[in-house]
Amino acid sequence: MRHVACLAIAFATLALAACASTPRMEIDPATTPEAAGLVDIRTLVPDIDLDMRYAGSNNFTGATVDGYGAPRCYLLEPAAKAIQRAETALRAEGFRLRIFDCYRPARAVRSFVAWANNADEHTKARFYPALEKPDLLGGYISPTSGHSRGATIDLTLMRCDAAGACTPLDMGTGFDFFDPLANTDSPHATPEQRANRDRLRAAMARAGLKNYPREWWHFTLDPEPALKRFFDVPIE
Repeated sequence: MRHVACLAIAFATLALAACASTPRMEIDPATTPEAAGLVDIRTLVPDIDLDMRYAGSNNFTGATVDGYGAPRCYLLEPAAKAIQRAETALRAEGFRLRIFDCYRPARAVRSFVAWANNADEHTKARFYPALEKPDLLGGYISPTSGHSRGATIDLTLMRCDAAGACTPLDMGTGFDFFDPLANTDSPHATPEQRANRDRLRAAMARAGLKNYPREWWHFTLDPEPALKRFFDVPIE
């Protein structure tokens, strides 16, 4: 009986530990971007380059993602102003940003988890060639996302010529490539790719955004304004 009791205590301890490790998700009641304090980046930089992947089929799910009704970039105002600073400084050096994702509705995050649990693998070769789909859960696809707090952004860097034509730099992988090669400091990136990643990371750091080391494209305002508040306002 003592052995059974000890096992029960052990399982209870593990359950508590698991609960403690799960991020607390408080969905803000806001139903509009304005109520959530989210601003459209194009109100600050009207001609910023947007390639909003989840508002179309050019992403790892192969379809438009729930919550993305329009290809717009919303961020909390401090994060939006940080991107404005970064873009202004980069343009003076002959570079520009291209944005892939900004604020992400909580419903979109739930749809990512649902996708990871279905049998469709038609995007595997492009986005996760070395992994099986269930392996994406936890490490790459989580039930919560910092993007839903409005201060995280995914982007890349472009070099522009004198005529204003801009070309994305070689970063070694595409956006949302689920593989260690996408780690910002991956030893398998070429010297040129590492230099391009370093340039992007340095530009973002000067503007006040910190890189997520597992994804060269992922940056969050530092410090983040609201660590426990998530939004589920659809992007329209």
